[in-house]
Amino acid sequence: MSLARTVARVALGSIMVGAGVTHLTSARQEFRAQVPDWFPVDADAVVLASGVVEIGLGAAFVALPKRQRTVGALLALFYVAIFPGNIAQYVEHTDAFGLDTDTKRFVRLFFQPELVLWALFGGGFGRDRRS
Repeated sequence: MSLARTVARVALGSIMVGAGVTHLTSARQEFRAQVPDWFPVDADAVVLASGVVEIGLGAAFVALPKRQRTVGALLALFYVAIFPGNIAQYVEHTDAFGLDTDTKRFVRLFFQPELVLWALFGGGFGRDRRS
């Protein structure tokens, strides 16, 4: 694996662990605000569960380099799964994490595909399978 992919994998995994911890602690209220009104599960339960998933995926991305492709794919799918929450934050005009205008919330939507690509790159997708 290239140094760039290793750095991408470890950096994203570390960020995910940190984000997951904040789901369970200091930013819990902010994350609850991002759960769409239409979602049929208690917002606090969603935040707690997603925090645990983020910690698990992040830790696995760092600690299990031999499973990088699997974890990278799961992380990319996770980002796709939570994207409706980002759209809902924009559509419902919900303030959270400094996203206090529709413009800021809209611009944020374009960063989710970047996270998907980061997870796939760090997971080794797109490289020559023979190497």
